[in-house]
Order: sequence, then C-alpha cells, then structure tokens
Amino acid sequence: MSRIGKKPILIPAKVDVVIDGKTVTVTGPKGTLTRSLNEHVTATVSDIEGEKGVLVTVNDPELVADRAQWGTARANIANMVTGVTEGFKKVLEINGVGFRVAVQGKKITMNLGFSHDVIFDLPEAVTAVAEKNVLTLTGNDREEVGLTAARIRKLRPPEPYKGKGIKYIDEVIRRKAGKAAKASA
Repeated sequence: MSRIGKKPILIPAKVDVVIDGKTVTVTGPKGTLTRSLNEHVTATVSDIEGEKGVLVTVNDPELVADRAQWGTARANIANMVTGVTEGFKKVLEINGVGFRVAVQGKKITMNLGFSHDVIFDLPEAVTAVAEKNVLTLTGNDREEVGLTAARIRKLRPPEPYKGKGIKYIDEVIRRKAGKAAKASA
C-alpha cells in the first residue's frame, strides 16, 4: 500500500473540489486548476472525520502499475489545493559582472554575458518580479512554476570556477580551484 496515497487530502473552507470522471477541478482564492487522473486511479470527495476531503484509491492495489500512480495522483491533487490557497514561489539569483534582469509584463529581459540580450516569454500561469539580481517567480501551478524556473536556469547554469550564472537562491555551488602554477625544476 502507498503510505502517501492512502492519506486523505483535507479541503480548506474557501476551496471547492469537483471530480467529473477522471477530471479533477480545484477552485480557490488564487484561481482554478484542472488535471486529468491516470486510468488506474480514482478520486472521490467525501466526509472525513467531520471535514470535507478527497480520498484517492486505485483499481487494484496488488498491481505495480496501479500502486505507482497512487501516491503521484494524491500529491498532484494536494499540490492543486495548496496552489489555489497559498500559491508557489521559486527564487533565482543571477550572479556575474554585468549580468542583469528586468521584467516587462510577461517578458523577462536578461543580460547574461552573451553578445545579445536574452528575452524569455513567461507562461500565462506564472508572474515574475525582479529586484537587483534576484528574480522571483510565483504562480498557483507548482509544475508550471518549477518548469519555468528550470528553463530560465538552463539559459546560463552556474559554473564552478567563479560561480557566474543563474542559480536557485538556496542552491550551493561547489567551487573548484583554478589552475595551479607550474613548479620550476
């Protein structure tokens, strides 16, 4: 049995969860999210110890294919509930001489040491704020926020010698020593 999959997801007061077949729709103060469930998984809204909640079950707990999707489906629905109530945030730090970032609407303009500025178009579900060399991405869809942050980081990953590049704010870059001077014989 899945330890994560069998846990119920409690629904806060301001959130509404609608399950229509294999489609789960979660509506809350920060928007609406919709996701399709895997064919091996079913979700139901029920009363759990006096509170409204979502229970995720699988067709056959003995099959490996069913069990593999159980915890994933439960985590995805829990992330949807968290997203429409609190939202998600990723913070990126841009390090390097002359490296700059600016946000204009749904476009991020970055000067990353190339011969040209890099312009990155944000998806609809994600918003960005730039302060000095820190870029903060926020949104209600965890998958979309994380994917956008990873795509921005991939434009100029941090290098181990000087630490230049785009990194997550809590990421630690292991630095390497430079070239050693050759000893004279």
